[in-house]
Amino acid sequence: MMRIAREGWPWILLAGGAGGTAALLRKKSLGLAAAGVTGALVWFFRDPSREPVPDRELLISPADGVVSTVRYYPEYEGFPGPVYRVGIFMRLHDVHVNRAPVPGRILQVISSRGRKLPASWDPALEWNEKRLYWMERDDGIPILVVQVAGLLARRTVSYVRPGDEVLTGDRLGMIKFGSRVEVFFPAEGTRVLVREGHRVRAGETPLALLPWKTE
Repeated sequence: MMRIAREGWPWILLAGGAGGTAALLRKKSLGLAAAGVTGALVWFFRDPSREPVPDRELLISPADGVVSTVRYYPEYEGFPGPVYRVGIFMRLHDVHVNRAPVPGRILQVISSRGRKLPASWDPALEWNEKRLYWMERDDGIPILVVQVAGLLARRTVSYVRPGDEVLTGDRLGMIKFGSRVEVFFPAEGTRVLVREGHRVRAGETPLALLPWKTE
């Protein structure tokens, strides 16, 4: 049986109820439309299982979609040195449940109000509503995952809290009807494994190789 993200059930039940009511009232066209909407919602809120590559040095994609950005920053707030940023744009047909890219601990989960610019625009990262997940890999490496809302994405949802321990591929949250996810990680000694335009899968596709930090 297909797993459905819990945020989808109110929408699915509402559409299904509308279809049932239409059937009782013998409103065939309305019933067919409601059935179509119900099917589309089930597909959108699907939450399939994933099997990450068992390598603790790999940073795995937190989202399904297409890599829209691969960028290097000499410095970035919250990191002790240079970082890479990999942005992933999620289309409506992609799975919208987001996952932990590394094993470690959730340090902070921060919600930030903002605009509703198209998620494909680069300024959306700065200006749009978003949710930030500051993580620490088990070797102390800082990782930042950012859910960015867009025109259709009206809300980000978190499944974790500060202090939670996560494994690679564990569910972090989802964006309802949305849009893009960014991941930031230290650049020193790191090898990025994807380019812009690559399709990736949350919990499965390696984005980068980060050597394990040793004392």
